[in-house]
Amino acid sequence: MNAFKDRPIRSAVIGYGGAFNMGRNHANWMNEAGMQTIAACDIDPKRMEAARQDFPGIRTYTDMGELLKDPDVDLCVVILPHNAHAEASIQCAKAGKHVVVEKPMCITVAEADAMIEAAQRNHVMLSIFHNRRHDGDFVALKAAIEQGLIGEVFHIEAYGAGYGHPGTWWRSDKAISGGAMYDWGAHFMDWILNLIPAPMVGVDGYFQKRVWHDVTNEDFVHATVRFDNGAVAELQLGNLSRAPKPRWRVLGTKGAIVDESREAFTAYVEHEGYPATLKVPYAKTDWQAYYAGIVAHLRDGAELNVKPEQARRIIAVFEAAERSSREKRTVTPAYP
Repeated sequence: MNAFKDRPIRSAVIGYGGAFNMGRNHANWMNEAGMQTIAACDIDPKRMEAARQDFPGIRTYTDMGELLKDPDVDLCVVILPHNAHAEASIQCAKAGKHVVVEKPMCITVAEADAMIEAAQRNHVMLSIFHNRRHDGDFVALKAAIEQGLIGEVFHIEAYGAGYGHPGTWWRSDKAISGGAMYDWGAHFMDWILNLIPAPMVGVDGYFQKRVWHDVTNEDFVHATVRFDNGAVAELQLGNLSRAPKPRWRVLGTKGAIVDESREAFTAYVEHEGYPATLKVPYAKTDWQAYYAGIVAHLRDGAELNVKPEQARRIIAVFEAAERSSREKRTVTPAYP
């Protein structure tokens, strides 16, 4: 019998840092989806005081091991620096808790494999918070492509770079963050792999470290992914690009889509034999859909929206891109 048929899924957030308030955000999103956030954990007692202010009556812990002993917690959300995702996820699985991990899943493919194995061995769910699959711009882009507006996609350019010092916090520390690919890059690569579902056959990486030597992340990173259907996708990220570039430039056999604004894409197509330009409005963003999907999976047995194997592919691309840059050759990503 499904334990969640007659009661809410009781959740806990691990990591309640003040930056972006993601602990509070996750708690709210889960509550809005019909779950109950009953506990929070952070090594900083001040952040646990903040949690009690945000959610009166919430149980607070400054030791994850103590939280994992709480028999009332069904699911844990890991909201920690990237290099801590794997170990925390594995500990949660061993404690019999379902696990949601903030993106990126982890830093290495070996970590991803260990996380998946731990979840399977302990018969718990593991999912990665790729909430931006539900961003309105991406939803509109994916729908236009699936409807055949520009024909078969064969080339994608995705861009998320700028110019300026990246800051001195942990997200600029490669040992902690994984590098310049691992923040927004996790979203972009998830989008790309959803737009081109074909198997990957090669990755080329071009990593630059030229200006910001007081931090350890790369200044600029470029990954090119080749697929077995002949399609190619390029992703550029970093802090060493003064010139602007469209966020998306997608070429298909019948047209193209370019992201030129914050409200709509521009589609270049043919209409009755004449070149035509269309505006494709962004859809409505619905991040709540992620946790609604988690509830449907755990309560009703619905298919998991973001499977760990999908998130593992992203880490495989990043690992291959860095190796390619270092060895100056094409690398086949390590994924099934």
